Amino acid sequence: MGENAIHKAAPILDILSQYEPQTVTVEGLDYRESLNAVRVEGGIAGNVIPDACSVWVNFRFAPSRTGEQALAHVTELFSGFKVVVDDLSEGAKPGLDDPLAQEFASAVLASTGGVPAPKYGWTDVARFSALGISAVNFGPGNAIYAHKDDEHCATSQITSCYLALKSWLQTPDTHK
Repeated sequence: MGENAIHKAAPILDILSQYEPQTVTVEGLDYRESLNAVRVEGGIAGNVIPDACSVWVNFRFAPSRTGEQALAHVTELFSGFKVVVDDLSEGAKPGLDDPLAQEFASAVLASTGGVPAPKYGWTDVARFSALGISAVNFGPGNAIYAHKDDEHCATSQITSCYLALKSWLQTPDTHK
């Protein structure tokens, strides 16, 4: 006899399923934004019409947006629904517009066979970026395995990154 709050959340899921993520180029790297439901919660029992429902949404936005712009985008998309922010972190620009980062990418990544790529997900590099300090994410492994049951990284990749970074740091007078 009540109104089902979970059913009333269907328009939120519709918005998410119809959302067209943008690909945004920042400093020559393509970032694919994403907007996803990551949790839905409602109801108290299998025989009670739920009077409340919450949908947790994660918006991974390109570092060309500020946190404020990202929040405005989400708020506009979900106009008519209560939007509560649990966590908001600024994105990190790749730093590849900095000459030292370019030198690092050329020397270190070339020796490991890597190429600059966008970092999907948050790291502490964002803190530096927010302060206007160029920084880069560098390390072994493939992000496709991050936070999964089969997350792994070959020892040879760790060794290769270590040796490349050590060599770059010990090269005199090249990166002041």
